[in-house]
Amino acid sequence: MKIPKKLEPLIAGFAASIIIGILSFLSFETSTGFWLMFSFGSTTLIVLIFYESEFAQPSNIFFGHLLGIIVGILFNKFFGISFITLGLSVGTTVTLMMYLKIIHPPAAANPLIALFADVSLNYIIFPVIVGSIVIIFLTILINRFILKRSYPKKWL
Repeated sequence: MKIPKKLEPLIAGFAASIIIGILSFLSFETSTGFWLMFSFGSTTLIVLIFYESEFAQPSNIFFGHLLGIIVGILFNKFFGISFITLGLSVGTTVTLMMYLKIIHPPAAANPLIALFADVSLNYIIFPVIVGSIVIIFLTILINRFILKRSYPKKWL
């Protein structure tokens, strides 16, 4: 049974709350590490609303976030934070996303997160990799089984 169009926003909003709530719970109530970062809020919106778009597909989510945080960590390690590195790190991320065809708009914020928060290489695993995987897994379940949508359109 397909979900009525008028209920989709309510269900998508509730699903976004569940996804971010789970990542928050894992961050604050377990000793496994930090599973959440700011750009995941936008990722959740994109995957639940623009689920058919190229930038909502699992490979774009995973590799886009990974690329963005690595660029940010490298800029921070080698150049530190300044108005120049903030701009160049985002510009570099956007350029590489386009060349590598892994565009995921929320991940363009990851270099800013890396520079402002002065994160270490461990941040690549927690929250970027594990958080991205949790978002992908949960949105596949929600899109397929609750919202009755065909998601993902492609994996790689």
